[in-house]
Amino acid sequence: MAEPTPPPPAPVTIKKYANRRLYNTATSSYVTLDHLCQMVKDNVDFVVYDAKSGEDITRSVLTQIIVEEEGKGQNLLPINFLRQLISFYGDNLQVLLPRYLDQSMELFARNQEQMRTYMKETFGGMFPFARFEEMGKQNLALFERAMTMFTPFKPDAKTAAEPPAAGNAKEGQLDAVRSQVEALQRQLETLTRQIGEKK
Repeated sequence: MAEPTPPPPAPVTIKKYANRRLYNTATSSYVTLDHLCQMVKDNVDFVVYDAKSGEDITRSVLTQIIVEEEGKGQNLLPINFLRQLISFYGDNLQVLLPRYLDQSMELFARNQEQMRTYMKETFGGMFPFARFEEMGKQNLALFERAMTMFTPFKPDAKTAAEPPAAGNAKEGQLDAVRSQVEALQRQLETLTRQIGEKK
């Protein structure tokens, strides 16, 4: 009889003080956003609490890390994507978007090694894309298979062919997003077939 899988270790607790200093309770040392960024890359789970109020501020700290990395030139988030993301705040589809993006990113994370292997075998370790184009490829993978998980983002042929009603800016915007996602899905399906053929 197989032994039960041990539970994952508890997240490391980070405390943020009023002077903006971050304190790692596991190592009893102060850390920086760069340290937390490396912890994320090393798959070390952590939560960040406001030292005074006890409030969980993990989301805002992770967002701050993204802002810092983007400021260093690590441009993973295209401007158009950011604009579209902002436009969903307050929208009636806002409740679906976090799950949609989360599932897409998880799928990309599971497939990233396979994609790296494919690129290395095909191009001898040399990526033939400019840096920006390579990052664009990574962002395309965010939408893989999400179309089959969230039907509101996958219109039928009749709906896709109908133009948005005049004056209905939100509907027109949603149609534009749908068209872009469908185009991304077609490109990803092509890439997936190519990966399968290389096996």
